[in-house]
Amino acid sequence: MKPSKSHAQLGTEFYDPVQAAVFPRLTLRYRNQRAAASVGLDGFSDEQWLAHFGRFEPIPGSFEQPLALRYHGHQFHSYNPDLGDGRGFLFAQLEDDGGRLLDLGTKGSGRTPWSRGADGRLTLKGGVREVLATAMLEALGVDTSRSLSLVETGEELERHDEPSPTRASVLVRLSHSHIRIGSFQRLSYLRDTANLSRLLDYSLATYMPEVAPAGDNARAEKFLAEVARRVAVTGANWIAAGFVHGVLNTDNINITGESFDYGPWRFLPTYDPAFTAAYFDQTGLYAFGRQPDTLAWNLTRLAEVLLPLGEHDGIEAALNSFWPAFQPAMWNAALRRLGVMSRGAAEDAELVVNIFAFLHESRMGYEQFWFDWRGGLASSDRAGRSPAAAAYASEAFAPLKEALESYEPAASSNLDHPYFARPTPRTMLIDEMEALWVPIAEADDWTAFYRALGEIETMRQAYAGDAKSSERPGTSA
Repeated sequence: MKPSKSHAQLGTEFYDPVQAAVFPRLTLRYRNQRAAASVGLDGFSDEQWLAHFGRFEPIPGSFEQPLALRYHGHQFHSYNPDLGDGRGFLFAQLEDDGGRLLDLGTKGSGRTPWSRGADGRLTLKGGVREVLATAMLEALGVDTSRSLSLVETGEELERHDEPSPTRASVLVRLSHSHIRIGSFQRLSYLRDTANLSRLLDYSLATYMPEVAPAGDNARAEKFLAEVARRVAVTGANWIAAGFVHGVLNTDNINITGESFDYGPWRFLPTYDPAFTAAYFDQTGLYAFGRQPDTLAWNLTRLAEVLLPLGEHDGIEAALNSFWPAFQPAMWNAALRRLGVMSRGAAEDAELVVNIFAFLHESRMGYEQFWFDWRGGLASSDRAGRSPAAAAYASEAFAPLKEALESYEPAASSNLDHPYFARPTPRTMLIDEMEALWVPIAEADDWTAFYRALGEIETMRQAYAGDAKSSERPGTSA
């Protein structure tokens, strides 16, 4: 374990030291042993685990007190200067086994100066949903925060959008960074150019040192271009995974490009650009097909606040690099999901167009398609036994089949993995997620939840070419 206090370098203009809530009862519901091993925490006993991730006793060498981070953000395109960590904090920082700095951030750990009258808590169902979201996204190849720990806290919460009172929990996530577009927006709003410059320098030195050395006159432009590239890759991977984040506010866009902070997320049942995740997104602003446009809009907000630190033309060029980055990222994401080798930009683009045209016309299960055609036409026999085989015999599939003829399986296709012997893939549609919650809510029965996490881990291994797992049965994913 290599603890760090890196974020404290920025100073108290960027955060508020806070105390964690004291919970009446701690019950460990989930510990991600594989993620813990990456930062040297896998040797903790369950009691040590609860001490650090339930009572939030400091990890030696990191912060003596948790830090509630300050930021602003556009929420559904309306600027909110009253944001900040309202039910979470930065608990600790650790270096992983590759020397990369990682944050241990919380959700549901109690009130902070930014709680705005809320209780600072997280429902147990909300914690379960985030564990499932991060496990699925990691398995599907999305750069995501990882759910490290979920502890039930023995409290009952009142909520207006679900049956109340409801059980409470506290979640710990492992992320590369919690610096958001909204972190920069806050300093611009305060006209604090000096600290805006400090945050830029810290972000470059800590998270992307290869992008611009200290003193680089074009550091703002290079930073924006790198953030745009990373965000483009994540957006493309969401599309390939059929994922709808649901709340793409600027305070939920991380400068490192990681996907994080999962509330009303959904996975697509079938291809539908208008599919939304949040019941309160009544205009479809953050619908599945609008996610790339939303990411570009959010990056425009970052470009605006960086203007005092760069040249207008350079900032504009960096911003405009998003779409040229997104297009090949989308092709790469689709080829990665199919497990086939690239044939060059033109052929790859044509293949992706044909994929989405077929998905639109056939209305078949979104995840079923990617599963059936893993390895391209090398899986023709397997696809012929699929529940969706009739769709592949239709005229609508003919152009896509022709496009696939020139594609060879990639070494990573891993078609011999037992996962691909299944007739259907592991999915996590809303009805499936709700079905996992019912036995927990009614009988405190976690069997189906842990079984689903085991299946997701098998899927992750299949797509990652991994044949081993260091998971603890029942509490890991």
